[in-house]
Amino acid sequence: MRRTPAAAALLALAASACSPTFNWREVRAEPAPLKVLLPCKPDKGSRRVPLGGHDVDLAVIGCDAGGATFAVLQVDAEDPSRVPVVLEQWQRATLLNLHGTAGDARPFAPAGSTPVPGAQRVSVQGQRADGSPVRGEIAYFTRGTHVFQAVVYAPQPRPEWVQPFFDGLKFE
Repeated sequence: MRRTPAAAALLALAASACSPTFNWREVRAEPAPLKVLLPCKPDKGSRRVPLGGHDVDLAVIGCDAGGATFAVLQVDAEDPSRVPVVLEQWQRATLLNLHGTAGDARPFAPAGSTPVPGAQRVSVQGQRADGSPVRGEIAYFTRGTHVFQAVVYAPQPRPEWVQPFFDGLKFE
């Protein structure tokens, strides 16, 4: 029997759905109309940050489960011409913050996103603020002037955690 990527993701989701550690649920990442699949009850927050040459509101929704952090962050670049700058600066800032190096990168565009250069999913190796090693699976994508970062941070991210999270990103 031939397995498709969608079937494999469904099997992984079904297997992890039985785990008390991962209680997958679909939530909305406000203020954008983005649906997110998270393995735990999310926390939400926002703050002003400098990005793309301006201070912007950074909205975050995320949670911790099974030793991993799952989060979706978003900013409104406000001007379409600033979207590529915000994407590039955000990617660079993430690597600097993690004292990390980027590995494999591939295009990433969830359903309903705006295709732009720089929208990608990348594997990163780095370290947490306490110096402990961490690996990240990070996706950058856009819709209109909104720029998003979806992340899974863990000592060793597992495909059965990572794939349902990224497959669950969908715009309404």
